[in-house]
Amino acid sequence: MTLNFQTPDFIVERDIKKCINCRVCERQCANEVHSYDAEEDLMMADDAKCVNCHRCVLLCPTRALSIRRHPLEFREHPVWTGSTIKEIYKQAATGGILLTGMGTDKNFPVYWDNILLNASQVTNPSIDPLREPMELKTFLGRKPEQLNIKDGRLAEKMPPQLELEVPIMFAAMSFGSISLNAITSLARAAKEVGTYFNTGEGGLHKSLYEFGDNCIVQVASGRFGVHPEYLKAGKAIEIKVGQGAKPGIGGHLPGEKVGKQVSETRMIPEGTDAISPAPHHDIYSIEDLRQLIFALKEATNYEKPVSVKIAAVHNVAAIASGIARAGADIIAIDGIRGGTGATPLRTRDSVGIPIEFALAAVDSRLRAEGIRNQVSIVISGGIRNSSDVVKAIALGADAVYIGSAALIALGCHMCQTCYSGKCNWGIATQNPNLVKRLNPDIGARRAANLLKAWGHEIKELLGGMGINALESLRGNRLMLRGIGLTEKELNILGIKAAGE
Repeated sequence: MTLNFQTPDFIVERDIKKCINCRVCERQCANEVHSYDAEEDLMMADDAKCVNCHRCVLLCPTRALSIRRHPLEFREHPVWTGSTIKEIYKQAATGGILLTGMGTDKNFPVYWDNILLNASQVTNPSIDPLREPMELKTFLGRKPEQLNIKDGRLAEKMPPQLELEVPIMFAAMSFGSISLNAITSLARAAKEVGTYFNTGEGGLHKSLYEFGDNCIVQVASGRFGVHPEYLKAGKAIEIKVGQGAKPGIGGHLPGEKVGKQVSETRMIPEGTDAISPAPHHDIYSIEDLRQLIFALKEATNYEKPVSVKIAAVHNVAAIASGIARAGADIIAIDGIRGGTGATPLRTRDSVGIPIEFALAAVDSRLRAEGIRNQVSIVISGGIRNSSDVVKAIALGADAVYIGSAALIALGCHMCQTCYSGKCNWGIATQNPNLVKRLNPDIGARRAANLLKAWGHEIKELLGGMGINALESLRGNRLMLRGIGLTEKELNILGIKAAGE
């Protein structure tokens, strides 16, 4: 017998006076934390299995349950912290890599919180968005050098564009990593609000082709689910080179998540692991990327914009410049706080840079080279609210992707064990008994409500700045001021300090 050095992360506390042994908690917990002892007529809990997803607490009819962090404390040490020691214990016991889900929980600075917005006062009066028109419509795609107007109309054909009613889209999350009900919720919400959802690298389920006008189809290194009808189904195509949670590595969907529907959609055998290689094996240079971009444009009759998604890394500005010159219409940049269904813990917490710096660097470089109009910029990785969106636009983004925020709207409680496939809220799972817990009608309403609420707030913020169209804010860094930032950070962001 080997001594287990692992202690539970959480403690499940049950008020015996309130508990009526209804066993709802037992039926609802996918992690099998709760059990009923018939002999003692008592509900029991295995604390070691609890991930603190809140399902049992919220559904307990008598509010008899609560969960708190385990109080065990290690001797204080600035280097060998309790979490570091427990991670070593776990790897010593298993011999495996540490996996995690969702975005990094390292205490990296969130630079959005150190950026303040300007507001109108006397000489430039504010605008009342309730009584005056405000324009949030955004077009993503390559823009011409100049517009030729004849008789009040465009005298030339515009390159293909994505039209967004709000500058927010649902980020790439594949069928397999999240449930069909979750993707359906986002697809319906995108259609209602007038924006787009992204298939991720798992293909497009046959039931979702009806949402093709609000869909961005992704082509990743594994080419899962990619075929001519798939490419033609979406309004845009995105080549995934990297993502913020795991720059430089590929993806892995465990075989236990590859059921019949995932198998058919991804075009792989049922029950087999779906492993995406780290690189595209046909891309080893900007020239190779250019060939793929134009192959996809050729395959879709040049009717759809092509995006390239990359992770935010230290040389991201030079990479983005090459991508723009390679013919991409949109560049999507994902920062270090980007979410994930499953990734090595060390990669998630140690690789990449904050999206704020990446965005500023890319926008500045493309403007300096005179090619900013050739490509739209979409950013993601920790966009939490409407003010983050407004600040991103002012730093140079055309639009943003939201992933974690969208899943939280659907009911995600950030237990960060998406890779287990035991999501109690029916989101990051393929277990049919768990999937049905997420009602797509309710999910779609909640996701749409989130975007509508953010849209109202964006109008309020724009009005307070005396701006009536989002286009007037794009790249206008004079509307931003930094607080608590170093001179170097202000210089990279291209903004002035508060008070200047």
